[in-house]
Amino acid sequence: MTALLTWAPEDGILGTVAPLALAAVRGTALVVDLDPDGPRYPGELTLARLVGDGPRRSDLEPHNRGVAVLPNGGISATDAADVLAALVSGWPTVVGRLPPARPPLRPLDILPVATFRPLLAGEVIRNAGAAAVWQAAGWRVAPPGPGPVLPRARAATVAALLRGVRPRPDRWLLAMRKVWEWPWT
Repeated sequence: MTALLTWAPEDGILGTVAPLALAAVRGTALVVDLDPDGPRYPGELTLARLVGDGPRRSDLEPHNRGVAVLPNGGISATDAADVLAALVSGWPTVVGRLPPARPPLRPLDILPVATFRPLLAGEVIRNAGAAAVWQAAGWRVAPPGPGPVLPRARAATVAALLRGVRPRPDRWLLAMRKVWEWPWT
């Protein structure tokens, strides 16, 4: 699998950081924010501008090894579908970040979606039988559905990812590799 969409309906922080972590464990990757109201990832070139101006050949492939981030800029995932498809064709790995509300994604249905959910005590997560990436939150509870379970992330790892710095290896990033191996649909 070379492209994966992420969706975190209950946790904005996890929804912001998980795509960066998934990209970081792949070496050379592009994170594309598909949420018009998403976080303010750094970067002057945005998905909206890329769609409006049309992508150049140099936009459609990596320039060097590492993680690149394409902030949204105020465009819907549906309106950016053609550019996203072109990016997926040119980059070795693409991670798309979906909005928490998850709008209709008809043109993007061909890409698998990994749902990230906090692993909480009690039965507060709906649709618990569906596969998800379960993020440990401090309680010793079994996941209510199938999917990889991530240990808690180190604060230094999260901070590095948000600053655009390659984090030091840790258990959370190592566990993130299992997400790429899961058969998402």
